[in-house]
Amino acid sequence: MVWHARLQLDYRLEAERCVARYEHSGPLRILQSLYPEGDDICHNVLVHPPGGLVGGDTLNLDITVGSGAHGLVTTPGATRFYRSEGPVATQETTLTLQEGARLEWLPLEAICYDACHAVNRLRLQLAPGSQCLGWDVTALGLPHAQLPFLKGSLEQHLEIPGVWLERGTLRANDQRLMNGPTGLDGNRCLATLFFASGTPWIRADKEALLDMARATLKDHALAATAGATSPNTRILVLRVLAPTVEPAMQLLRLVRKQWRTHAWQLAGQDPRIWAM
Repeated sequence: MVWHARLQLDYRLEAERCVARYEHSGPLRILQSLYPEGDDICHNVLVHPPGGLVGGDTLNLDITVGSGAHGLVTTPGATRFYRSEGPVATQETTLTLQEGARLEWLPLEAICYDACHAVNRLRLQLAPGSQCLGWDVTALGLPHAQLPFLKGSLEQHLEIPGVWLERGTLRANDQRLMNGPTGLDGNRCLATLFFASGTPWIRADKEALLDMARATLKDHALAATAGATSPNTRILVLRVLAPTVEPAMQLLRLVRKQWRTHAWQLAGQDPRIWAM
């Protein structure tokens, strides 16, 4: 059976409380809203009951954050792109932030199983004064289970129109890309942490955030395959290559806490479901 699922999630300030309203079709929805940090920040867990995507499946996520609202979205587990006989499995995510809005987009990793054909697109629309702190983490195969990524492909697309575009296709049989020293060099996890703003960063703030990330990288086990940069005045990016997901995710979580604390004066609060 092929699944076509859609979720529209809207965050709004109502009576000084951030609330989430949503509509869905197909097997894609959110759990109840949680407020571990108080009424200002609404935490939600995005669930996809089938557990993964097979060829022909589509997931469309459309998240809007209203002026002054602050939402946080995560998932209880990895997104899985399973083996396909040819049709493509597609996940399309659009994040739209209005003036002064904040969003934390923190899904767990996407796993590309051997012989999958996957498309994963993320697009951000940021109004002046809004900010989005999020990440994108991809695992190619399951190294711990001795299930390598030997066939198949992933098309990856990250975009803030007119500001930032990262796009590429990973093919399992491209040995130069997968194993070459100028490619993934045998690593099977690609991770990107981004801090995007609808207004150019103040130079001093931008440099302080980059310095924090670089200081953390200096003595980290992934120092040789990670780096922090600002490709545009409106975005900060931490990129990581790692053999497996766990060390990359640990690094992203650490830097995310530092950036959140410095930029927003908020504690590095982890979603409660990560500890379950």
